[in-house]
Amino acid sequence: MEFWWGYHRFVRDTGRSLRIWVRRGHCTGCETTHALLPAFVVRKRLDTVETIGAVIEGVTAGSSGVRPAAAALGVPHTTARGWLRRFSANARRLAVAFAALAVELGGDAPTLSADPCVAALAAIASAWRAASALPGWLAVDQWRLCTSVCGGSFLATNTNAPWLIVGKRRFMPPVP
Repeated sequence: MEFWWGYHRFVRDTGRSLRIWVRRGHCTGCETTHALLPAFVVRKRLDTVETIGAVIEGVTAGSSGVRPAAAALGVPHTTARGWLRRFSANARRLAVAFAALAVELGGDAPTLSADPCVAALAAIASAWRAASALPGWLAVDQWRLCTSVCGGSFLATNTNAPWLIVGKRRFMPPVP
């Protein structure tokens, strides 16, 4: 893999639109190129992962509804509602994968709720705590860890993305 060209892309953060440069990597073996997204960028989404995560956490925890959570962060409520629908659709798979990742990284197995969204949030937080406890790992927030693990596609309709490999295991493991 070698660095190749790139492209400009817009990202919305706290109501401001920022223009960023996304590098591309070129695989000389298979002659394909891949976008190398930074950890704060979610694939095919305009908003940063921290904004998306804040809405998901706020609504899932029951501390606010979609409209107030979206208004507080300066995003349209329809966009936030779409994030929640996508997250809900992938929640079971995310809960299993991140719980397994937490255990693989040496953390405790999280106690998962019957509600898939709550279980996914608990598993992501557990994997983040396990990763943060390891020496030499960058201290990033849990949502940046989430996008790093799943290649920025935790809200994608298709979750067959290039998932993180730890040891000889590949995450996201298949859901039984």
